[in-house]
Amino acid sequence: MKILYIGDIVAKIGRRAVGQVLPKLKEERQIDFVIAQAENISTGNGITKKAIKEMKDAGVDFFSGGNHSFKKPEGVDMLNDPNEPIIRPANYPGKTPGRGWKIAETPFGNILIINVLGQTFNGPQLDHPLKVINAILEENKSQKLAATIVDFHADLSSEKVAIGFYLDGRVSGVVGSHTHVSTADARVLPSGTAHISDVGMTGPIDSVLGVKKEIILDRWLNQLPNKFDWPKTGIVQFSSVLVDVGSNAKATQIEQILIKTEIS
Repeated sequence: MKILYIGDIVAKIGRRAVGQVLPKLKEERQIDFVIAQAENISTGNGITKKAIKEMKDAGVDFFSGGNHSFKKPEGVDMLNDPNEPIIRPANYPGKTPGRGWKIAETPFGNILIINVLGQTFNGPQLDHPLKVINAILEENKSQKLAATIVDFHADLSSEKVAIGFYLDGRVSGVVGSHTHVSTADARVLPSGTAHISDVGMTGPIDSVLGVKKEIILDRWLNQLPNKFDWPKTGIVQFSSVLVDVGSNAKATQIEQILIKTEIS
């Protein structure tokens, strides 16, 4: 089975890039299942029905989230809908809307997808991500799974590297998200888990993490609040990884796929 994970899709410009790149990529690489990081999928962060529909139409099968997932009310409604293929981080408190993991049914078998937040900078009020994943894996140990993919949405590269080793051999893949900058450490770990510290963003290159660079530079220089805005045109980098999973639910290969496309 070939599973593609698309890094943080940023605003409308990122969605348009997915629409341009993904259909052809799926056909060329014979991709079986597509997961996308969706917490920034609408302009201004958060989830909207329109944005999710656009990405489904482009070929995305499932969506993971992060600390911005709850920013729009309609996104919260979607997280609460058991029929929507969307999750938020599992280590939020128990009464937080939505679920932190789901099993996706595919023609190739069931895939368990788990989403967790790193604790550093996101707050001590979160449950411990490693303990939460342990509990989820224990709950699903009787399931016959074709693959298990973990989206670790975190700031620290040290946490992202460490969780890969912690889960090596227990899941098919651990992909890092959140920092919007691609790392160069994609590999299959010794016991068969594909890992990358951060996939990067699917967003405008001429920006600071997707936001217009002039806004960020002015904010940094003058220390005054100003409203974020996102480019609508320009060169976008489609950032993703392709994970090959064998019949034993262990990864045999991970390939970083970075494609530049122009949005006009």
